[in-house]
Amino acid sequence: MLLVISGLPGTGKSTVAAAVARQLEAVHLSVDEVEDAMLGAGLPRDFTTGVAAYEAVRAAAEQNLSLGHCVVVDAVNDSGAARLTWINAAQAMDAELLFVVLTAPPRPEHQRRLASRTRRLLHVPEPTWEQVEARAASYEPWGHGCLLLDSGEPIETVVRQIEEAIGAA
Repeated sequence: MLLVISGLPGTGKSTVAAAVARQLEAVHLSVDEVEDAMLGAGLPRDFTTGVAAYEAVRAAAEQNLSLGHCVVVDAVNDSGAARLTWINAAQAMDAELLFVVLTAPPRPEHQRRLASRTRRLLHVPEPTWEQVEARAASYEPWGHGCLLLDSGEPIETVVRQIEEAIGAA
């Protein structure tokens, strides 16, 4: 199974993905961490490097799926092209695919999360609130099925909802 956790920055994608991966004993892959490593290796911070990070995670996901592992990916996935990456990976590996989209919490909570989060990323800067708003305005609508979950719920609730959706509860 390929489980893709999506949503705006600050919705808890990485936290949820890590918790689900622990619960399912799955492989957790983060596009941000791969992009951070690419930037650390000297690649420019641009669109091409972002696309390359998605492709590197796709390759790792496919390799792990071929070994029979469940894979949990966390990435913003704000465009149809980004989502197609995971659709193609699941099809190539004949794996079940579930997109989970975490909706943004109320504005004050979302801003608090962005301001207080600390990640191990050295080369991917934290987005400003204005950048998150701009990304929200350009976020392409989902044209196919996804599990829409409220990121304002406690993490245990969100994880349980995902487990129920995949029949692992």
